[in-house]
Amino acid sequence: MRPKRTPRTASRLEQILAEGHLAVTSECGPPRGTDGNVLEKKGALLKGYVDVVNVTDNQTSMTRLCSLAASIRLKQAGLEPVLQMVTRDKNRIALQSDILGAASFDINNILCLTGDHQSFGDCKTGQNVHDLDSMQLLQVVRQMRDEGTFIGGDAISQPPAMFIGAAANPFADPFEIRVPRLAKKIAAGAEFIQTQCIYNMDKFETWMKGVRDRGLHEQTYILAGVTPFKTAGMAKYMRSRVPGIDVPEELVKRMSDTPKEKQADEGIAICLETIERLKEVEGVSGFHIMAIEWEEKVPEIVERAGLYPRPELEEPAPTPAAAAAR
Repeated sequence: MRPKRTPRTASRLEQILAEGHLAVTSECGPPRGTDGNVLEKKGALLKGYVDVVNVTDNQTSMTRLCSLAASIRLKQAGLEPVLQMVTRDKNRIALQSDILGAASFDINNILCLTGDHQSFGDCKTGQNVHDLDSMQLLQVVRQMRDEGTFIGGDAISQPPAMFIGAAANPFADPFEIRVPRLAKKIAAGAEFIQTQCIYNMDKFETWMKGVRDRGLHEQTYILAGVTPFKTAGMAKYMRSRVPGIDVPEELVKRMSDTPKEKQADEGIAICLETIERLKEVEGVSGFHIMAIEWEEKVPEIVERAGLYPRPELEEPAPTPAAAAAR
């Protein structure tokens, strides 16, 4: 159990973290079409095994069902979503409008991101917006919630009571700025952090030492990202083709030396070993399990990692109005 804190919102994620439990989050990628049943099926696999479910926002710049609509569908299916919001596609008017829209459906969590460059996706000649960057979006959500005003200074009739998060990549270059960049996000308003998927534990532990040296682990909740390998090919691809991910050669060799029919099991075993080691890292407050289009394996990972059943909250989460009044 971690030290207890007082939650400020109705977010189940914040409640879990504030009570000192290790949180477990996962994610759902919306479909490239209008079939909401895809989301409901994914959500059903995760329900009861994770505390909240991230809903990605046109990830890798591929056009998908919008994250706001997808979050609403998951909410109606009995899951608590984390609305991912990227600044690539919308100006400050649209971003603030969507924040209000999400809050009107009692979506209590938001993750502020810049978003992948459009050249990665299916509309390579599309124009990005970036009226704000991810740090400025953090500031905007914090201002809307805590000060009850829009960017322009006008009052909000009922401010959005959201638990505010950001992403961090301990492995991107240059490594020297990774901790200072995290500090800037916390200063901008990030109350929880979800990291890039972790394979190089030595480098992650070095990053966490820098985080602890600045006391940042006491100012935000850090959820360590993990992604199980399905195949040796996936390990090789992530090592050589995915920017910002550090896959040690020994893990690629371990997957490659495993018979093909057993590689999925080996990938899960590596993921479980990583979680066990992460449990011992001071400042880690939980895990973000990104099983990409492999949601059916999340319950197994959560159970085998000793993270199930998920804790019952000591007291009901406050209503948004009550939370906003705190």
